[in-house]
Amino acid sequence: MSARPERAESDRAERDRTGAREDGSTLLLTIFYGVLALALVLVVVAASSLYLERKRLFTLADGAALAAAEAWQLDEVRIDGDALRLELDDEGIADEALAYLADAGGGTAAGPVELVRAASDDAQSATVTLRTIWRAPFSLEFLPFEVPIEVTATARSVFH
Repeated sequence: MSARPERAESDRAERDRTGAREDGSTLLLTIFYGVLALALVLVVVAASSLYLERKRLFTLADGAALAAAEAWQLDEVRIDGDALRLELDDEGIADEALAYLADAGGGTAAGPVELVRAASDDAQSATVTLRTIWRAPFSLEFLPFEVPIEVTATARSVFH
């Protein structure tokens, strides 16, 4: 029975002499992995926020392009042989896109939306480009605080 306490004391003396103390090493690893996990969660939240904001902006651009493509009057339709032909003009497309944006609130959760381009390349479809600035839900050293987002949507008016 007396050999066991002597052995424990000699093991403790050996650890003290060689400096192999392990007190606190688990706590440091726990803190490091906790900070790493928190940083990973914040990056995922920011990336999700950016993705959702881009989807919102694209939905707004798609609606503006559709409204602009469908904004024609019946007297603008021409008969071209056996087919009916409709030509969209850039000014009408821009006016309808701006009216749609005003009706939709003129912005997203990120902030105000800028109409970059509203035109028709082929006189049959409307192309609308919108831009906004996304701001991160929180500011970190390793994440950008602001990112410009620009989307383009095209809609075609079909008249039969």
